[in-house]
Amino acid sequence: MPAYNEERYIAKTVMGARQYADIVLVVDDGSEDDTVPIARALGALVIQHEVNRGYGGALQTIFDTVRKIGADELVIMDSDGQHDPRDIENLLRKLREGNDVVIGSRFIKGARGDIPAYRRVGMKVLDTATQYASDMNITDSQSGFRAYGKRAIQTIQLGGNDMSAGSEILIQIGAQNLKVAEEPIRVRYDIENTSSQNPFIHGLSVLNAIIKLVSCKKPIWFFGMPGLLLTIAGVFVGFMAFSDYYITARFPFAFSMVSALTLIMGMLLITSGLILNALVEIMKASKNLKSSGSPKQESPPLHAGTDENQFEKVTESHDPCPYCPADPEDFSKY
Repeated sequence: MPAYNEERYIAKTVMGARQYADIVLVVDDGSEDDTVPIARALGALVIQHEVNRGYGGALQTIFDTVRKIGADELVIMDSDGQHDPRDIENLLRKLREGNDVVIGSRFIKGARGDIPAYRRVGMKVLDTATQYASDMNITDSQSGFRAYGKRAIQTIQLGGNDMSAGSEILIQIGAQNLKVAEEPIRVRYDIENTSSQNPFIHGLSVLNAIIKLVSCKKPIWFFGMPGLLLTIAGVFVGFMAFSDYYITARFPFAFSMVSALTLIMGMLLITSGLILNALVEIMKASKNLKSSGSPKQESPPLHAGTDENQFEKVTESHDPCPYCPADPEDFSKY
């Protein structure tokens, strides 16, 4: 679980997750509070970022670490108390039915949580953009509660550090034809300060990142289609200019300028789409050639690594945590 200044909820989240997992991994993204000592006191494997790298950076560390450990299953959830650890069991059950990825959805039958209206609208916009980019019909593309199987763990390679990492993962999943399922989850929205960023600004930044991903994945559609529309519009305006000149014998300067500029912009976009599409295909071919030409190098399992000190044994006993609730199984507030 990624964590940033989550001392208020990290104890309950770690204790709940330990009931369903062999190892609880907490990636601390530059916290300035007691998140790290609390998580360590509860037996979690903690990896710290010296500076805040963002949600995507934390996910990169999670996937890299899990590959080094050699885990067959991975569940990622938020550490801010919004997700109910009891849903881990349901996600793993669904994963073991033959799926590569299971997404905890807030929008399918059985899900619980009073999602604010403005969040619903923003999520639907991001869901639509992600569905277009990934060619997958997912009801909750921004869910941070997901389970990944071995194939997905080895496949996913994140490149961004921001909150669009969830959408980037889905785009990669779609490209690799991994089998995806959804499972209803319980989410709390009565918790304060669950986000360090304004929801509106956050939504715009994620949408902007998704648009960039789409432009790289589908350049023909992203650049070519608008270019084609502009070209058609330019031809139409040019025809109007010619008709006006034929009738009045006066040079239609305005129509002519609009037609010329529109045609130029349209042709530039079409050319850009074709060039970028060719580059994408060349990169894909090069990647496939490399993967077929040499055996895939997987990260060694934990026990075979040369730097075992980084991964201290997480099952060893620890001193009692002064921040932890008295009853480890007390999740009555969910």
